[in-house]
Amino acid sequence: MAPLSGAADQADFMNGLGRGRDQDCVIEEQVRTDRLHQLFRQSFAAILGSYLAAVMLCWLCWDRFDHQVILVWLVVLTGSSLLRVKMFVEWFRCPNAERTPDRWERRYWITLVISAGIWGLGALAVMPTDDRLSQVLVMLFTVGMSVAAVSCYSAYRYMTLASMGLVLLPCTLWLLFQPSPMQVGVAIAVLVFSTFVVSATRKLSDALEKAFRLTRQMERAHNISTRAAQTDELTGLMNRRAFFEHAQVLYEQCRHNRQPLCALMMDMDHFKQINDTYGHQAGDQVLRQIGGVISASFRQADVYGRLGGEEFAVLLPNTSLETARTIAEQLVKAISGLVSEPVHGLSASLGVASTDAQDQDLHGLMNTADKALYRAKAQGRNQVAVAE
Repeated sequence: MAPLSGAADQADFMNGLGRGRDQDCVIEEQVRTDRLHQLFRQSFAAILGSYLAAVMLCWLCWDRFDHQVILVWLVVLTGSSLLRVKMFVEWFRCPNAERTPDRWERRYWITLVISAGIWGLGALAVMPTDDRLSQVLVMLFTVGMSVAAVSCYSAYRYMTLASMGLVLLPCTLWLLFQPSPMQVGVAIAVLVFSTFVVSATRKLSDALEKAFRLTRQMERAHNISTRAAQTDELTGLMNRRAFFEHAQVLYEQCRHNRQPLCALMMDMDHFKQINDTYGHQAGDQVLRQIGGVISASFRQADVYGRLGGEEFAVLLPNTSLETARTIAEQLVKAISGLVSEPVHGLSASLGVASTDAQDQDLHGLMNTADKALYRAKAQGRNQVAVAE
């Protein structure tokens, strides 16, 4: 990197670093939001799936389980499932702007821990102590639930691990301390299987996060390139091409809504003399200041840009000709009050035209305003002329 030439260069460098950090923070927040949306999209089926798995297990082992324990488990599981359904309903009903990680992540964690904990403890409660076949069936269902957790909560690795642990560990740890080698073997097999699943969750979560981040970075790069292609780098206003693209859209909207549309054409007075006398750097500084004045003077609904050289254009929708003239005069006054050392005595001429005058297309409107601009120059400059 080239050495910094001075305090101004160092300040620009630090500002650039600050903007880079801000953009990185924005991307990180977008990635968090993407993960949350992915979580809600892919995990809704887990509510019904976990409940049906418990019902199916109880149905298969109805004659082997304690019926009272089954009913208590299913009732409690029904309550936790309804709690999660309520959360999902509120999520889908709320505006997209309110679906933020700070508002929903903690709530999702709470409902998940409650539901998974009830499932794991309920499976342990219904598992008979002297029926090996029932014990294997229970473990088969808990393993299936843990595999389902990987697909449902893949965007959040620790959420996946918490769900697996709450469902698997109660029954697995109980089997691990039983006297039968078969029971201990089943527990060890489940633990070994779990280590592979844990590794898979890390890789899957990392891959999803990288995909989300890459997507957001590509979107940002596309937005930057699009903005650069539409922006005049000297003034920060729209360039000629972007101006006419937006102007045509605005013209069609005003025509469709039968609203008046006024055009302002502006040209700096004696600008060639400024470049010849003070140099192009001074001329560029003047144009930057003019761009700042224009950006601060108009509404968000207005369309304005630099057409080239020292020529600027503005479109004012739903604006009367008299109001447009007043705005143009204020703009002339603002420019005449600018000081751009070593240049003094800045001024500009403006032409104003309106679609009210006659039925014409966009280019006709611009040409009419341009003719008014030349009339303002012919009458002595530093003034506003309205199209006849």
